[in-house]
Amino acid sequence: MLLVIDVGNTNITLGVFEDINLRATLRITTQIVRTSDEYGLLMQELLMGKNIRIQDIDSVTIASVVPKIMHSLVSGIIKYLGITPLLIGAGTKTGIKTPSANPKEIGSDRIVDAVAAYEIYGGPVLVIDFGTAITYDLITADGSFIAGVTSPGLQISANALWRETAKLPEIEIVLPNTILAKDTITSMQAGLLYGCIGQTEYIAKHMIAESKIAGCKVVATGGLGKVIADNTDVINVYDSNLTLKGLKIISDKNRVGR
Repeated sequence: MLLVIDVGNTNITLGVFEDINLRATLRITTQIVRTSDEYGLLMQELLMGKNIRIQDIDSVTIASVVPKIMHSLVSGIIKYLGITPLLIGAGTKTGIKTPSANPKEIGSDRIVDAVAAYEIYGGPVLVIDFGTAITYDLITADGSFIAGVTSPGLQISANALWRETAKLPEIEIVLPNTILAKDTITSMQAGLLYGCIGQTEYIAKHMIAESKIAGCKVVATGGLGKVIADNTDVINVYDSNLTLKGLKIISDKNRVGR
């Protein structure tokens, strides 16, 4: 079995693949201060809770945007699973070309999403990830990563709204029934969610128009992406497990050489 790990700024998401099937997904909060033993024991307990035996895991692949935790995380995997993981980074075979001025600046999570969207849904494709930050990445028909846009995620925007204002409360991020809000809470929800929908439509349409790419699909992922995808026609596909699938694809591409 393959264990894939997506280390994000807010959560660490784990997926277990048995052959081509995603057998289980698990999620823990991203914390800077955890020892290798804590990571190792936590992963053991989570996997056992899904009836997955540690000895059945034969490879591990990781994409991370949080460098500070990687020493402890990797050490925990080596100590408790007995496996040295594949870390997505420079030199990893992905099948995606990065002809930008500084390709090393592109986050591994964005490359993983691009690989999954391109391999599964074909190119050209615009990949939108509604994570801690919202990212928009444009991949051409030949698999070139030609442009990317980054904006604050919904949770970041919400946190800023109630932390930087004296009277606005902390609220649940849900889509209200109407944009014609009648009270403080629904007015904040409307601003956050309908504002994000408008941003998504504007950025997606203009990236595709300016690139002059015809027939471009738009694929979305990320925790809060479902509500956005359900309320706009600019998104063609929502895939909640896109990143985990991308990690599996990259792991397979690099397995021969390992």
